Amino acid sequence: MTILHIDSSINGENSASRAISRSIVGQLRASDPVSQLVARDLVSEPLPHLTLDAFADTSVLDEFLSADAVVIGAPMYNFTLPTQLKAWLDRILVAGRTFRYTESGPEGLAGGKRVIVALARGGFYDAGSPASALEHLETYLRGVFNFIGIEPEFVAADGLAVSTEQRDESIRLALGETVRLAA
Repeated sequence: MTILHIDSSINGENSASRAISRSIVGQLRASDPVSQLVARDLVSEPLPHLTLDAFADTSVLDEFLSADAVVIGAPMYNFTLPTQLKAWLDRILVAGRTFRYTESGPEGLAGGKRVIVALARGGFYDAGSPASALEHLETYLRGVFNFIGIEPEFVAADGLAVSTEQRDESIRLALGETVRLAA
């Protein structure tokens, strides 16, 4: 199994999404000790925003297509995903490679791979919460991956900015969830 690990948090070692995505990768590797890991840190090695010339380079797309499992650390910044992660997605959403248009609508071509996303959000954005209408991270990522034929799985740490106690508890629960995902 080839695991592609994508991180996009600017918070370095203080990042909840990095801690959770690292745990997910650790669980996957423990279940398959001969797995191959490919890591891409979109902060320390950012991809430039998409241009026509950058679009011609298919190395990021090939890396994604070659992976059996993709683990993504995705913090919420200003109600949506980091621009670093958007630049990566721009390179994997390619007509004719990961999706195609048909007479009956779009068809995803990238199915058959597992995508697990470690979400980190400062507040609470679940249905019924006062800020639920502002949640554009999980909904966007779910839509994007569904569009290319993948049903992503999510592990979320919410309320990270509410208090130190809430942050610690939320991360603890999310790390516990990573064990279930590997089963």
